[in-house]
Amino acid sequence: MAATNELFDGPLTEQHRELGASFAEFGGWNMPVSYSGTVAEHTAVRTAVGIFDVSHLGKALVRGPGAAEFCNATLSNDLGKIAPGKAQYTMCCNDAGGVVDDLIAYLVSDEEVFLVPNAANTAAVVAALKAVAPAGIEITDQHRDYAVIAVQGPRSAEVLDELGLPTGMEYMAYADAVVNLDGADRPVRVCRTGYTGEHGYEVIPTWSDAPAVFGALLAGVTARDGLPAGLGARDTLRTEMGYALHGHELSPTITPNQARSGWAVGWDKPAFFGRDALLAEKQGGPSRRLYGLRATGRGIPRAGCAILDGEGGNRIGECTSGTFSPTAQTGIALGFIDADSGVKKGDTVVIDVRGRALACEVVLPPFVESHV
Repeated sequence: MAATNELFDGPLTEQHRELGASFAEFGGWNMPVSYSGTVAEHTAVRTAVGIFDVSHLGKALVRGPGAAEFCNATLSNDLGKIAPGKAQYTMCCNDAGGVVDDLIAYLVSDEEVFLVPNAANTAAVVAALKAVAPAGIEITDQHRDYAVIAVQGPRSAEVLDELGLPTGMEYMAYADAVVNLDGADRPVRVCRTGYTGEHGYEVIPTWSDAPAVFGALLAGVTARDGLPAGLGARDTLRTEMGYALHGHELSPTITPNQARSGWAVGWDKPAFFGRDALLAEKQGGPSRRLYGLRATGRGIPRAGCAILDGEGGNRIGECTSGTFSPTAQTGIALGFIDADSGVKKGDTVVIDVRGRALACEVVLPPFVESHV
């Protein structure tokens, strides 16, 4: 973001203050971390419904003749496999196969693709696309034109239904709609996506309409035993599902092959950023692979903790994310383990948690059942 220490406020900062949120910096933005407590907010999402302000997420528009074809020739996943009205998880890679960012691509038409990257990486994604965009393709950074509000949990559809918003679409489909609030029609895009592993939606209003839309959704959430939830619960929820977070499980030096995200690569496509490097790595096998780690004793692993083999205490990897799972009631982590260590699913390894050995079972996430 900016070269200074300035933090950007989202369109709902005042609402979060009124709700008593605690704040922290995330991706250059001043973001709510928690309101009533991370565990309570996490549990509300798993059992009822929660609402998140994720307006820090980037927004960019690729428009012009052949916009979809251009995105398909640059981003990793195969956009040709979905139709307009669908969204797709994809990645923007560098020449070495590392991930500049992971993002959601909304296919509007052959001439329009709406992208939602991560907060701090929007400018990098836009720059990478602009650098190779042919004449007629326009790429616009719309980071502060739109807000993103996530409503997640088993009762999420009830909240949107009450406002007359669409809910019946399949996973990764979206619909454009209008909700009338305070006597004004407010356009929103509603997508059946999320980052929690629960049935849920992401609602995208304009920046200026965000307070009204958030207020209406929040009223529906609290009426159904739900809570506003912050980045703390967002992190515990996504870690339970094994979802990658850029800067942790994905980065410019971590490839989709290493992160077990090869399912989001269109291997048969003739062109996309990083294609040659990724194909070569896939053929030879990555030097490390991402695993889940479930503690079998007392302790909470954290990012940066060394992963040791269960016999000689040799370092064989490193945790990239770690937390206490409110659902599974144990410590869990994600981490990369060297391929030549011979470690596999079901084995036991040791995590060095501040000098204390924590035994963990090697698993493949998710740690809890998905309900998307």
